[in-house]
Amino acid sequence: MKSNNISPNNSERKITKEIIHEFDDKLTAKLAKRLEEDDYPSPFEGLDDWHLLRALAIHRPELTLDYHHLIDQEPFDED
Repeated sequence: MKSNNISPNNSERKITKEIIHEFDDKLTAKLAKRLEEDDYPSPFEGLDDWHLLRALAIHRPELTLDYHHLIDQEPFDED
């Protein structure tokens, strides 16, 4: 998935409506697989993918139903 500005190697990318609308089930599955494997050259690249998956969960929730376990949405107590 290294086209259309959605490459995991571009930590400067912006998540735009256009990028969100380019996603389908197949691209979402690839994104989730990268997150599950957690084999990134830098932590920032993993964080970029996590932000992208979270944006998809907000704007295209039908694509992320099987991947909620990858999105940390649980409240926690720091005490």
